[in-house]
Amino acid sequence: MISYQITAAVLGFTVAATILFLVRRDHMRISYAYWWLLVAAAALLLGIFPRITDAIAPFLGIAYPPVLVLSCGIAAVLIKMLLMDLEHTRHEREIRRLIQRLAIYEAQAERKE
Repeated sequence: MISYQITAAVLGFTVAATILFLVRRDHMRISYAYWWLLVAAAALLLGIFPRITDAIAPFLGIAYPPVLVLSCGIAAVLIKMLLMDLEHTRHEREIRRLIQRLAIYEAQAERKE
């Protein structure tokens, strides 16, 4: 194996091991861990078999195969950002509803006093 292949494979394995450790210690929810394990698997796969991009790129009309990896990386980051924004919006909605419920309960408690 070439040194960059070893580096990419070790990076993928390290990310996967770290994610599994965080899930086991309950520092990360499993729904988030799936995403990062997918990223780790892709890094490991491309580290071990870097010629995959050389084989796939021509079918997608990409002349320079490393651009495929960069394009997929950018797309993955954009998808992750979208998912984070959706999750953030959901949390804000839940917090707003909880605040409204609390205000109703406080108003009811004041009326009873």
